[in-house]
Amino acid sequence: MIDNSPRAPRPYCLIGLGLIGGSIMRDVSARGQAVFGYNHSRSGARRAQREGFDVSDNLSETLQRAADEGALIIVATPMHAVASVLDAVAEHAPECGLTDVVSVKRPVYSLVKERGLESRYVGGHPMAGTENSGWGASQEGLFANAAWAVTYDYAAELDEAGRFVSAEWADLFNQVCSLAALTGAEAVPVSVGRHDEAVARVSHLPHVIAEALSIVGDKGGTLAQSLSAGSFKGATRVAGTDPALVRNMVETNATALVPTLDELIVLLQDARDGLARETPVMKDLAEAGNRAYTRMAARTGARRESVSPVRISSRPVMRIHPGAPGWVNQLRQVESLGGRVEVF
Repeated sequence: MIDNSPRAPRPYCLIGLGLIGGSIMRDVSARGQAVFGYNHSRSGARRAQREGFDVSDNLSETLQRAADEGALIIVATPMHAVASVLDAVAEHAPECGLTDVVSVKRPVYSLVKERGLESRYVGGHPMAGTENSGWGASQEGLFANAAWAVTYDYAAELDEAGRFVSAEWADLFNQVCSLAALTGAEAVPVSVGRHDEAVARVSHLPHVIAEALSIVGDKGGTLAQSLSAGSFKGATRVAGTDPALVRNMVETNATALVPTLDELIVLLQDARDGLARETPVMKDLAEAGNRAYTRMAARTGARRESVSPVRISSRPVMRIHPGAPGWVNQLRQVESLGGRVEVF
């Protein structure tokens, strides 16, 4: 008999075992929690099995097991596969709690709502990674000290309509925050729109810049390659990411990314015009950029480099009791501060 009470420990079901999904599985397993999963790549699934993990390459069977065991389903596939996975969830495990780790949130939430799964869904996005992909790239400890965005739009919509958030959804929010904590990450509440605008600036734009900078550097031939130093290598590192994954990130967040690119283009054009003068000058950009970097550095603490270069700091922390009076407003306050939550 499955205990479906809100506080009963639930197993985790990973759908997709690439860098992010695989790393979550490793972390959860290392902490003694029940976890199983599905991987589309049969070779990846076999490799995970050989390492002792409970993995299948049969999606419907995995989701049926999730339904039978009352698991929290974590969608860890590229964006282009999310719709078909949600269709399968709706068919085989519609009563399970559902989260995801996709790097855009508004498009995922729209797909969730189209299938009527929003009352079972809390979105997520761990801000960590590397330029590598696949099960072989996954690693324990990838999310240590990382920010893990956790969305609460469904609760906000109910709250704005004067309706109560169910105890089941409040518990699901708790489970997703607890998952982040289990991996060593810190839960940061966000709305889907503000999430996508923020990651356009600090995660997706760096990918566009790295690709373009790599092309410009490559045109310098072998001499430029020989002379390239840390600044170039650091700025272009994420260009080593699988192009399909880059496209998944930036194309699905184009609405937020295009105006961000426009801001960058204006700055670059101003710099170009200043350097084209008879007496070249780049004073404004150099000084403004240095001030901006100093402000961001003051808010952040050191951690490993990642594909998503958001770093954790001593953010404001608020303890939240999901379901308690006023808790949705508390989430709004924490989001406005860029803070993190601890649930109890």
